[in-house]
Amino acid sequence: MCKALTKLYLAIPCYNEEEVLPDSAQKLLKKYDDLAAAGKITADSRIIFIDDGSKDRTWELIEELHNSDNRFGGIKMSRNRGHQNALLGGLMTLRDKADAVISLDADLQDDIDAIDGMLEKYEEGYDVVYGVRSSREKDSFFKRFTAEGYYKVLDKMGAKIVFNHADFRLMSARALESFSEFHEVNIFLRGLVPMVGYKSTIVEYERKERLAGESKYPLKKMLALALEGITSLSVKPLRFITGLGVMAFMVSVIMLIYFLVRYFTGHTIVGWASLAVSIWALGGLQLLSMGILGEYLGKIYLETKQRPRFIVETYLNDEE
Repeated sequence: MCKALTKLYLAIPCYNEEEVLPDSAQKLLKKYDDLAAAGKITADSRIIFIDDGSKDRTWELIEELHNSDNRFGGIKMSRNRGHQNALLGGLMTLRDKADAVISLDADLQDDIDAIDGMLEKYEEGYDVVYGVRSSREKDSFFKRFTAEGYYKVLDKMGAKIVFNHADFRLMSARALESFSEFHEVNIFLRGLVPMVGYKSTIVEYERKERLAGESKYPLKKMLALALEGITSLSVKPLRFITGLGVMAFMVSVIMLIYFLVRYFTGHTIVGWASLAVSIWALGGLQLLSMGILGEYLGKIYLETKQRPRFIVETYLNDEE
């Protein structure tokens, strides 16, 4: 009995990627040719680029690729909504089009040869296959230290994510259909996907250097994504406030005893420094607590509005 081939779609979010898109498209097309020749994917498998409101010629290049070869498709978002929402929009648009969808970035720093291993795991019965970096030796010390620290902090906060995994993953149609039931506005895909459940595994790969263009995740965006991940997946920061309150109360009791002792021993003038430190410490704790509470209240505010997380303006496909 012949093994059924996999109808595979690639979901590739793009924002101002005109410098890398032509080269990446040719490499992906060659990869598809190799997979088809090896009998791993069907002839109607597709490579879909998702334009997240780019300001350069990214969408024009996607249209040109589609017109030159119908294996290329495109999804154009109505405006820029950020990487996570663009990828989510692509996945939700494609969830009923293929047997499995693999998401990866347009710069192809994620090794496309790992796709072979992902397909093998999918054929073995896995619904979710995570691409995991085998090492971070090519990263700078600062990036390696902050990235590994970030994963550890998320784990301590109770957010269960796959270590050294970003958004390079395979999801089956069944997993994507179940994932469509998640309706929160604050999106952190690498934390939400494991919540779907189903049988999952990993495939390791070596991340490459970016060939052209600039990274779309500078330090500012990385910090914002880190904050999004922590506050979207965990309530431990709120419990942290409770712990700070208990600690502050205990310190205040100790300070009260200290002040009484100083008073009865006739040293009432001494102590201005300790009083000033106490005021600043308590003021800082209050502002920190208000900031954490404000972050969660802001997320609740956005969730209650129930605004669409993305709007697809155009979907280029070979059925037009």
